[in-house]
Amino acid sequence: MSEEIRGLDATAQAALVADGELSPRELLEIAVKHAEAVNPEINAIIHPDYEGAATTADGPLPDGPFTGVPFLFKDLGAGLAGQPLHMGNRLLKERGMTVPFDSYLGAAFREAGVVTMGRTNTPELGVLPTTEPESHGASKNPWDLTRSTGGSSGGSAAAVAAGIVPMAHASDGGGSIRIPASACGLVGLKPSRARVSQGPLMGDSMSGLVSELVVSKSVRDTARMLDWVHGPKPGDPYGCPEPAQSYETELTTDPGKLNIALLTSSMTGDPLAQEVIDAVLATGRKLEAHGHNVTTPELPPMGDGDELFENFMTRWAAGMAETAGVLGMVVGRDLTPDDVEPLTWALIERGQSESGAKYLAAIASHQRMGRMIAGVYEAGIDLIVTPTLAQIPPKLGYYDQHAGDPMDAMDKARMVANFTGLFNATGQPAISLPLEMSGEGMPIGIQFVAPIWREDLLIRVSAQLEQAHPWAERRAPVFAVQ
Repeated sequence: MSEEIRGLDATAQAALVADGELSPRELLEIAVKHAEAVNPEINAIIHPDYEGAATTADGPLPDGPFTGVPFLFKDLGAGLAGQPLHMGNRLLKERGMTVPFDSYLGAAFREAGVVTMGRTNTPELGVLPTTEPESHGASKNPWDLTRSTGGSSGGSAAAVAAGIVPMAHASDGGGSIRIPASACGLVGLKPSRARVSQGPLMGDSMSGLVSELVVSKSVRDTARMLDWVHGPKPGDPYGCPEPAQSYETELTTDPGKLNIALLTSSMTGDPLAQEVIDAVLATGRKLEAHGHNVTTPELPPMGDGDELFENFMTRWAAGMAETAGVLGMVVGRDLTPDDVEPLTWALIERGQSESGAKYLAAIASHQRMGRMIAGVYEAGIDLIVTPTLAQIPPKLGYYDQHAGDPMDAMDKARMVANFTGLFNATGQPAISLPLEMSGEGMPIGIQFVAPIWREDLLIRVSAQLEQAHPWAERRAPVFAVQ
């Protein structure tokens, strides 16, 4: 019975509570029991709060879409007052830093009725597409304990893939929702820029690269949570148009016959594993079976691949330098190389050394690229479909910061995650769906990218594919532990 409950998505678990079949406390006890069994293996939850969760479960809960469902926050981004906030950093861990007040998104999650049972592992400051911080140790992929969970929401993804919770908070500045969703066989939607507020502490984290939402088992969980949390808040630097109808309604809306551009090569010129190419072609055949017109066009060049990467790194490094300044104010002194990991320090130094003119030029380049991609849609393409990752999730230790130049780890990240960061730069919504599997039994996520503000279109097509090609019965090996 426990495994059957753990196999349900958040919507189904909430229905058990609403129907009186299980209490929130009983659902929580199932989640905690499994966490205690598997978390020592996967190291997903680094700040458990099972006693606090029990108090929440026993008390009055908000009447939301997920009332009584166990939930986890990522240890970076949104939070509730008093929760630990280490962001993968050993100095903040030593200082015992906590969230000073509820973020807007954190409060929205709470009002959705979830029962928060802790916070999950993340790489230091969300830098890398793997979750192996020195401060808390590596999270391990429930599908293969020798492989990366992806990052930076790797702890959240591992917890969901292992069946601890059906859905968990995640954030994405260069792929950090979609990458772990792909690596761990989950649904991961990065909303359009400003669809979900990051206030009141942040306006546009990392100069607008970052979006926040969840990783989940099902498209309907993601749609229903987006319904609950989207919308501007006072002080947000910009916003999005309101959707035409609820995202939950989009789950049963026919997407029609779409023109879909299927990419089997990187827009930055980086190589793809053949198994990944085969997977995206298989998805193309699935789409054709639904009557969609699938083409493999040569999109207009987005610029030199090295230039695209360097412009992203200029923005990323500037964000790290700005974050270092904020953390310096928190701890009462400037950060030093001893306070952070080698790659983090290299990024901070780069961000401090580059000029404001170079930063603004990188912003302008990305805005120009956004207009070019918008032209692709205006020319008649409805969706762009790519692999989420260019490679099968690498082995733990692949992103070594201590062998030579720490920036080599970022070059390796580019080789694995060259399809995701582009759409953080343009601000478009993108979703990773667990549609394919590798020969070794690892999930292969497929990324769907819509025009700006068109999450509705992503949800329609995702729901169509999920119904025809369901993934709900797949179980990671660690999930099956009793």
